[in-house]
Amino acid sequence: MTTGVTREDVTLENWRIRPYSTWAFQNVQEVVPSATIQAKGNAGPEQIGASGLGAIDATAPHGRKVSLLEWLAQTETDSLVVMKSGRMVFDWHADHRDPSRPHIIFSVSKSLTGLLAGALIAEGALGADEPIIKYIPEAKGSAFADATLRYLLDMQVSVDFVEDYLDKTGAFDRYRRATGWNPPAPGEASGDLLSFITTIQKGDAEHGVIHAYRSPDTDLMGVVLERAGGDRFHRLLERYLWQPMGARCDAQITVDRIGTARAAGGISVTARDMARVGELVRMNGAGVIDESWIADMWSGGSHDVWQRGGQTALFPKGAYRSFWYTTGEGEMFALGIHGQWIWIDPAREVVIAKQSSQSQPVSDPMKAANVASFRQIAHGF
Repeated sequence: MTTGVTREDVTLENWRIRPYSTWAFQNVQEVVPSATIQAKGNAGPEQIGASGLGAIDATAPHGRKVSLLEWLAQTETDSLVVMKSGRMVFDWHADHRDPSRPHIIFSVSKSLTGLLAGALIAEGALGADEPIIKYIPEAKGSAFADATLRYLLDMQVSVDFVEDYLDKTGAFDRYRRATGWNPPAPGEASGDLLSFITTIQKGDAEHGVIHAYRSPDTDLMGVVLERAGGDRFHRLLERYLWQPMGARCDAQITVDRIGTARAAGGISVTARDMARVGELVRMNGAGVIDESWIADMWSGGSHDVWQRGGQTALFPKGAYRSFWYTTGEGEMFALGIHGQWIWIDPAREVVIAKQSSQSQPVSDPMKAANVASFRQIAHGF
């Protein structure tokens, strides 16, 4: 069912609120300034095989078993793509969704940033254990002054900052204003992302003790990669990941007023290219990202540090490494607010990409329903 939302309905104030998000999430570049991540070019029409997924049960929020189509509707899905053994076997798109347009993937952007970091580290442009301040001298006096790049990659920097997506008056709102995602406050001078991040102070704990999921970590890593790689973030991602992996469509990334990329959450891609990212990881880098980097994503995360963080409810055996999650039960995933997922099940050779415009940024019942349904889909092959 179409939503009837048009460009004239969407503003910087409402673009992440449903129903406006159903249009905005696939047209972000019209709302927030964006840079283009170019693909090599369309390689021709894609053949999608019949999979019989419609016969597979799924799980609705709060645990009720439903049909696949009911699950897609109840989790406010925009697109779903499934790959099996490297072949696309299923794709579905809501009536309001144009599958040829890039859709924002929010914090799945972090996971793409982690792959780019792996490519630059393999090339010798930087080292994971180097101090942040080597690349960001502006970080002097901030929480990041005595932390390493590895702490950024694993979200183990101790910061006095709360990740509150609904904040309208505090630090997270100031952060979003600095990214250009929220309108400026009355009388406020235009800020920028790096200037805001370097005001964040250290928290009570030491670095490396607690898994503290904080988006500014990844945005700062994006600036590090630009300085180490000698180019803007979107061009680096284009050169090291997007074109070598064979993406079919251009992607987008939002930028602040001075062009700093929103590496933590601003990337938009098609669902099929999103699935290709997952397939690259399933194939141990596929010759694009160093195999040892992918292997370290699987095994290098600290379970003890994860246990001391705030994301253990759904995955008590999990870990976090280089901006990717492992479940501790054989799967790896990337996750973004409002229902964006890459789910990788290597044992069953299945990759699932899900794009959504969920009403709430974060919903534990939605997460649980999605994970249960991903496993049902993977087990259905």
